[in-house]
Amino acid sequence: MAYNIFTKAVLATGLTFAVSSAFAADVPVQSGASDGMLANTCAGCHGTNGNSTGPSAPTIAGYNPEYFKFSMAAFASGEFPSTIMGRIAKGYTEDEIAQMADFYAKQKFIPAKQEFDAAQAKKADKLHDKYCEKCHEDGGASPEDESGFLAGQWAPYLRMQLADYYAGSREPSKKMKKKMEELHEKAGDAGVEALVNYYASKQ
Repeated sequence: MAYNIFTKAVLATGLTFAVSSAFAADVPVQSGASDGMLANTCAGCHGTNGNSTGPSAPTIAGYNPEYFKFSMAAFASGEFPSTIMGRIAKGYTEDEIAQMADFYAKQKFIPAKQEFDAAQAKKADKLHDKYCEKCHEDGGASPEDESGFLAGQWAPYLRMQLADYYAGSREPSKKMKKKMEELHEKAGDAGVEALVNYYASKQ
């Protein structure tokens, strides 16, 4: 089944991501680097202390440390599709990744200030409760869930990730796959887009 609602967003934001992260190519990280030195290698795309100012890169401040480490391993192995993160993730040791995970877990997540469709956001409140809340608690804002933030995250980034999941280029867990299929069967592309606006409204 084709999911075409995200195609234009993926192409546009994908180009932006490639340009914004081009300068962050494989820079060797010295052993024994401080938290600040390690964090500075991420700031070009993910912002100061992990709060992104560009819609194609997620805010990683406040991330659950286990999810941060899992994501870096997934990028390095190719499990998560990427333009540049796969190469970057391979440049760190496990200890350095653990150090970064602890650093970003201590940073305050600042929701992205962005436009959203209030009517769609309101409609998606029940969709989130039914299909997403069990794994993304507190409206997608809980740092205790071993997953990235949804509430307050950049909408273009969320659209890209959802497009990857629905296209099959990124494999969701069995539970997530089931819920996403149920969501799309019930509400279609419009329901998925409404959820994006719901998370964008959490500012």
